[in-house]
Amino acid sequence: MRKWWPLVTVCLGTFMLLVDVTIVNVALPRMAGDLRTSFDSLQWVVDGYALSLGVLLLGAGALADRVGHRRLYAAGLVVFALSSLACGLAGDDGLLIAARVVQGIGGAALFTTTFALLNASYQGRERGVAYGIWGGVSGAAAAIGPVLGGVLTDGLNWRWIFLVNLPISVVALVLCARLRPDAPAKTGRFDFAGFVTFTIAATALTLAVIRSMPSLYVVSAVALLVFVLIERRTAAPMIDLALLRNRTFTGVLIAALLVNFAAFAVLTYTSIWLQSLIGLTPLQAGLTALPMGVLSLIVSGVAGARLHGRSPRVLIGVGMLLIAAGGVLAALLVGPGSSWPALLPGYAVIGLGVGLVMPNLAESAMAAVPAHRGGMAAGTLNTARQLGFAIGVAVLGSVYADRAADTLGSTAAHALATGQVSASVAPSLLHRAAAAGLDAGFAVAAGIGLLGALAVFLLVRPVGRVPVRPESESVPA
Repeated sequence: MRKWWPLVTVCLGTFMLLVDVTIVNVALPRMAGDLRTSFDSLQWVVDGYALSLGVLLLGAGALADRVGHRRLYAAGLVVFALSSLACGLAGDDGLLIAARVVQGIGGAALFTTTFALLNASYQGRERGVAYGIWGGVSGAAAAIGPVLGGVLTDGLNWRWIFLVNLPISVVALVLCARLRPDAPAKTGRFDFAGFVTFTIAATALTLAVIRSMPSLYVVSAVALLVFVLIERRTAAPMIDLALLRNRTFTGVLIAALLVNFAAFAVLTYTSIWLQSLIGLTPLQAGLTALPMGVLSLIVSGVAGARLHGRSPRVLIGVGMLLIAAGGVLAALLVGPGSSWPALLPGYAVIGLGVGLVMPNLAESAMAAVPAHRGGMAAGTLNTARQLGFAIGVAVLGSVYADRAADTLGSTAAHALATGQVSASVAPSLLHRAAAAGLDAGFAVAAGIGLLGALAVFLLVRPVGRVPVRPESESVPA
């Protein structure tokens, strides 16, 4: 059992930081009432964390190579714990959003060191098992988040969805002592210019989607172009653009960008629907996502232990197809007269897909690139995943509000999206508008899942996975 303590340590941090992506979903209506917040602010309670986490991962990976992965992991736990305390004590939406952004900084430090710590602790089949368990935790965390959020919001208060991170962080800090000592730190300049331009590009893109401002799309495109030029010329880039010439790595990267969008972004809006219109408590709303989390965990563990060495093209591609099928199923079953059971079949199918995709994304990305670029590949993969979720929440929020507005009008539709149901609107109209918004959201998510599957089948080479590199060749993430 002692040999698995490093895996427990890493999984604790991963579970905590990924649960916090979706744990706020069931608490959004309570937050809206307590803090008297707007629709845009509610989106930023979710997106502020996901965006901060996503844009900082590449930079955090480069920093980890210089200060040490175990050291940065411990520092990330401290930052995450303190910012969680600030979230729990926040008195208005501005302070809450700011604390969530700082949470993302701590989460980036935790996430970017994950693969390095696993690679340093395991090799061979044990590494495949470790990746399978980590992938199961990673995939299940987003689905279990609403359940845990419901338990804490119903039993205590929505503030405890953040305060619960404090004891978990303390346990993880204690277990850090069981991790292997860091390899000698790398030297060289930090790619500050690349970090800044990438942050501007990603932030402007997310803002553009939320606020529908064409000028921000231009800002994002220009910043991305400058980022590419910088990365081509700098001696120590955050990402070696030559990696994108590798078809398999590019296909895996596209799947990583789209999987959280397709599988989890819509949970924000189903949770609000379940509480504001169906009348479920936060806990009951969270429990509807349990089939997704349980099946994801089971399938991921089986895939890591039993399907180790199989072609990632098949496993990831089929997984993305299942996620798309789950979205289609949910869109067909949710209607004006539906209640929570209409979500369960789609959620279950999505969980099967997530269980196949998550562990294979990580291992396939590491295996598809040269050994000395393994850490860079891991950072790029995790960045894509989190940015995909942030953009997905923004896109599906706009889709939901636009479709609901066809029935209610713009003002009432935005109020509905935040869980603020107007007593002056007939219940039948509210249910019809919400169903239309959710159906459109699930349909878009399904299309994104299908797009990810096509990218995998077209780009990832149809061969068995490259054998896992021995520990001596492992590269920090």
